[in-house]
Amino acid sequence: MHSDKSRTQQANERAEAMFRRKQDGDAAMAEYKTEAQAVEAKTARLRALRLAKEAADREIIAAQARAPAKRARRPKSAEV
Repeated sequence: MHSDKSRTQQANERAEAMFRRKQDGDAAMAEYKTEAQAVEAKTARLRALRLAKEAADREIIAAQARAPAKRARRPKSAEV
């Protein structure tokens, strides 16, 4: 009978170990997914900022092209 109890105890220990590994795996997967979502959100935010900056830069360049170029004045030479 002693060997039956130890077999049962061993089976319970194996089952508990498998359960803990499953829980650890589930926790790791949840952490991975959370981190992936954070990276995705950060990437989207940075992309939006980059696109906004590029649009603003294009507007500045277009405004500079529309503005009439000012001619440099020649300094008045002293009359002789």
